[in-house]
Amino acid sequence: MKLLTIIDYGSGNIKSVYNAFNLISKKKFKVIISSKKADLKNSSHLVLPGVGSFESCINGLRNSNLVDTILKKVEIEKKPFLGICVGMQMLASKGFENGEFLGLNWIEGDVKKIEKINQNLKIPHMGWNNLQIKKENYFIKKLKKKINTPEISAYFVHSYNFHTKNSDDKIMSTSYGQEITAMVSKNNVIGVQFHPEKSHKFGIKFLETFIENEEF
Repeated sequence: MKLLTIIDYGSGNIKSVYNAFNLISKKKFKVIISSKKADLKNSSHLVLPGVGSFESCINGLRNSNLVDTILKKVEIEKKPFLGICVGMQMLASKGFENGEFLGLNWIEGDVKKIEKINQNLKIPHMGWNNLQIKKENYFIKKLKKKINTPEISAYFVHSYNFHTKNSDDKIMSTSYGQEITAMVSKNNVIGVQFHPEKSHKFGIKFLETFIENEEF
């Protein structure tokens, strides 16, 4: 049986992610929340949520002493990995919230504050936005078969934007006075700025696609 582990490193919002995956598990896979290396080592899929600042999340992750175990699972064993919200931002090279901080550098790029183009643009960016597919990789092709609709939207809550160095790594975007990176992916690593656990039917289909597939 597949084991999906939601990594507990002190960030909030873990329970809602757990509930969403547990809803679709139907005894086909096991979902746990854990900060134990042994659980991560036994996992077939890893999920990294993130709520708060880039600084607090990346420091919390590094202080958890789990990074080496995660690196082995992702870079050597090539297990599917999903980062959500700040969990996606930490995949970047650097984050510029409250200073300059090194990320995991799995997907090259920088995370910078959303530009306030005009006074009507509220930050944080909060609410539902349509998603635009920039690149149809293996995951997106599988997802499109599930959702079976040309228009998709998801729920966002954030103030920072992931500027990818390589355009091929940007899989989906949304518009909020400027282009906002909504999804990144490289090899077995996926990151989403939106919250699939709060994105109703589309979010559930997204999570189903993640757990069902082991090739990206």
